[in-house]
Amino acid sequence: MTSARPLHRVCFQLQVKPERLAEYRERHAAVWPDMLQALADTGWHNYSLFVRDDGLLIGYFETASLEAAQAGMAETEVNARWQAEMGEFFIDLDLPPDQGFLRLTEVFHLEDQLAVLHE
Repeated sequence: MTSARPLHRVCFQLQVKPERLAEYRERHAAVWPDMLQALADTGWHNYSLFVRDDGLLIGYFETASLEAAQAGMAETEVNARWQAEMGEFFIDLDLPPDQGFLRLTEVFHLEDQLAVLHE
């Protein structure tokens, strides 16, 4: 039996303005319910955000298609509102946060290497 796990792991980086970090954390402690549902409905799975005290933000999620997940969110009204509000929290960002992030390259994944080892 095969699992139905998403095909792509996406990790990204943004920089939160240090003076806005406390408010950024507060906003993410209670994300709007319709935003949470839109993310789930458009293919953003196992989504987490991590932030350092200097504002370095690392995000991670799994999806069948990054392009489809982003396009699906772009079609929602709630995402337009959320991105408009969140954009002001970031340094050097010319696009909405969900499009302007720096995608990081995966160089190691334990389960992938274990799977190859056991083949």
